[in-house]
Amino acid sequence: MPRKAKIVTTTMQGRGGPTVEANRARMLERLDIACGEKPDLVCLPETFLQQHVGVKTEDVAEPLDGPTLTEAGMRASAHGTYVICPLLTKRDGRIFNSAVILDRKGKVAGIYDKVQPVTSRADFTCMESGVTPGREAPVFELDFGRVGIQICFDLGFPETWASLAERGAELVFWPSAYDGGFPLRLFAYLHQYYVVSAVKSRHAQIINPLGEVLERTDPNLPYAARTIDLDFRVCHLDFHTSMPEQLKKRYGDGVSVRVYTEEGHFIVESNRDDLPMARIAEENGLEPSRTYYDRHRSAYPALREGKAAEPQAPPYTGRAQYS
Repeated sequence: MPRKAKIVTTTMQGRGGPTVEANRARMLERLDIACGEKPDLVCLPETFLQQHVGVKTEDVAEPLDGPTLTEAGMRASAHGTYVICPLLTKRDGRIFNSAVILDRKGKVAGIYDKVQPVTSRADFTCMESGVTPGREAPVFELDFGRVGIQICFDLGFPETWASLAERGAELVFWPSAYDGGFPLRLFAYLHQYYVVSAVKSRHAQIINPLGEVLERTDPNLPYAARTIDLDFRVCHLDFHTSMPEQLKKRYGDGVSVRVYTEEGHFIVESNRDDLPMARIAEENGLEPSRTYYDRHRSAYPALREGKAAEPQAPPYTGRAQYS
């Protein structure tokens, strides 16, 4: 069945300071307003407490029971929403650039520690003025789907984004100091998951699994909200060229279909609780484009050696490839 989730993201619009306390109060107020959207999850920007504040890393880092997570957790609980709250955390005698997931009761449901913090010295001996790099990028099972997180400089490391896809992420959040631009759309397209940014700078975005920006904050409105469905299929148009029209003929407004002819793909979502995507796929011989690519990968080695490739039996067997 559809797995709808309303996501709200935020931006600081480049503003902040002059104190940690002022930044905390400002972003908690924005969290209050965002919760008025009745969201399933609100994402805040990277280390928002530090924005335009000249404070040492060790002086701004907080334990998990510190004031920022305590206050954010109260709001998560009051509104029954998840909150991704990025901040410097102080744990086990070290400091991490973290994004903490608070669940609908305001409790810590997961922590992502930035795996690739940026250097703060030309000799690369210190990262972000004393931040310890995290070890891995897990996928978190929330009640509406599988969520990954990357933070700011992680954008320059494609292997971590790929690892999230391999672990089954359906939605990746990117709290950051800057907007990010094209790579966010690229990773969404390559890995076919939603990407949501939350930034200190100007434009936070909600991007679909084919790289289309669905929502974007504005200088006059530092919030973006969208209800998305994580029970979706991205398919290649090869062997599926007629499928977008056929799906609409068969199910009408029971499905949403968006075609991206230039990219050779389309995305399908169900609008009915009694019509899960698995059923739609089975009834119409739909196959995710990732599987289509993997079928090619498995055939290439034998063909390179001049041998016959092992025959495969995809669900669209017998269907014309381009019509």
